[in-house]
Amino acid sequence: MPLGTSIFLIAVGAILRYAVTTGVEGVDLKTVGLILMIVGIVGLLLSILYMAMWAPRRGRVVRDRVVERDPYEEPPAV
Repeated sequence: MPLGTSIFLIAVGAILRYAVTTGVEGVDLKTVGLILMIVGIVGLLLSILYMAMWAPRRGRVVRDRVVERDPYEEPPAV
């Protein structure tokens, strides 16, 4: 789950949990909001873990490749 989707789920869950005062019969909006926030937080942690573990490392030392060749010899003079 991408980072933006996780933040969106956390925001929607917080709105349902703390800002909505109306009710729907058969559905507890506070519980739905809490579930969305938990799923968003888990997705956020997994996204950060994925970025930290699998992203290319920046600042990595690149070693120069050394190619050894035979020394140059002058061709014989004609």
